[in-house]
Amino acid sequence: MSRTDPEPTLNDEAARAGWLYYVGGLTQDQIAGELGVSRQRAQRLVSRAMAEGLIHVRLNHPIGVCLDLEQALKSRFNMTRCRVAPGLGPNTDNVRAIAPAAAAELERFLRMPEPAVIALGTGRAMRGMVDAMAPMDAEQHRLVSLIGNIAPDGSASFFDVVMRIADKVHAPHYPMPVPVISPTPEENAAFHALGPVKKVFELARAADVIFVGVGQMSNDAPLLKDGFVTRRELDEMQAAGAVGEVAGWVFDSQGIYLDLGTNTRTGGVRITPRLDRPSIGIAAGASKVPAIASALKSRIINGLVTDEPTARALLSHP
Repeated sequence: MSRTDPEPTLNDEAARAGWLYYVGGLTQDQIAGELGVSRQRAQRLVSRAMAEGLIHVRLNHPIGVCLDLEQALKSRFNMTRCRVAPGLGPNTDNVRAIAPAAAAELERFLRMPEPAVIALGTGRAMRGMVDAMAPMDAEQHRLVSLIGNIAPDGSASFFDVVMRIADKVHAPHYPMPVPVISPTPEENAAFHALGPVKKVFELARAADVIFVGVGQMSNDAPLLKDGFVTRRELDEMQAAGAVGEVAGWVFDSQGIYLDLGTNTRTGGVRITPRLDRPSIGIAAGASKVPAIASALKSRIINGLVTDEPTARALLSHP
C-alpha cells in the first residue's frame, strides 16, 4: 500500500520538535510524548533544530546593559543607529550572536512602504544576517551590491548576499558584475567602462541605505583567507598602516582609504565617509575592534550592529 506523504525526514522531526519547544513552550518530556519518541531523542531533535538553523530565535526584551552600551557607543562615535546584542560567551561564533539583531535592522528598512535602494556588502556577518531574516514581500525596494561578485578563480563570490536576500524578499536585485579585485588597474577600469556596470555602479553609489561587513587587516584578514589578496599584498598594506576594509576597500587607523595595494584594483563602490544617509556596519569580534573603531571614526559607517563584548572593547579602544 502506497503512502500519500513521504516518510518524515530527520529535519522534519527536528523542525517539529523545535517548534514545540521554542514556540509551543512544551517541555522535552511533553515533546517526547507528542512525537512518540524517547526523552533523549526529543532533546537531540531540539538541539538539531537550532544547529541546522531550522528555528530562529529573536530577543524581544531590551536588555538594560545592552541599551546602555548602545547609548554610550552612539555618544562616543556620533552614530545614528546602534544595536548591541548579548554575547554568547567565550569561544563562540560572533556571527551567531549578531545575526538576529542585524536581520531585524534590515527588515525594518524592508518594511518601509516608500521605495528605496538598499546597497549591500558581502562577508560572513552579512550572510549570517540573511540566513536569520524572515521571508517577506518587499517588491517596492531595489537591492544592489556594493562589491564585485567574481572570485579570483572566476567563480561566484561565496559570501555574496544580494541574490540570497532578493530570493527571501522578492525584490529586484542588481549584482555588481565585476571581479572583487582585478589583476591590474587597467582591467578594473575596463570593467567599469562597460555600460551595464556603469548603471549598477551609479545605482549603488546613490543608495538610500547601506549594510556592510567590516573586515580586519591583521594576519587573519578575510581578504587573505578567501584568496582575494596575497600574503605579499597584505604585508605591503599592513606596512602602510592598513587596519580594516569595508566592501573590499582598505583603510588605516584614521579611517582614511589607502592609495596603494589592492585599492588600485578593487571593483565596486567605495563608501564615501560622512554620508547623510544610513551606512550600517554588521561586525563583532575582538580582532575586528580596530577596524570597526576606525570606520566609525571617519564615518565610513555611521551605524553599527555588534555584540556586548565588542561594544565594551570599542568603548575602551583609544
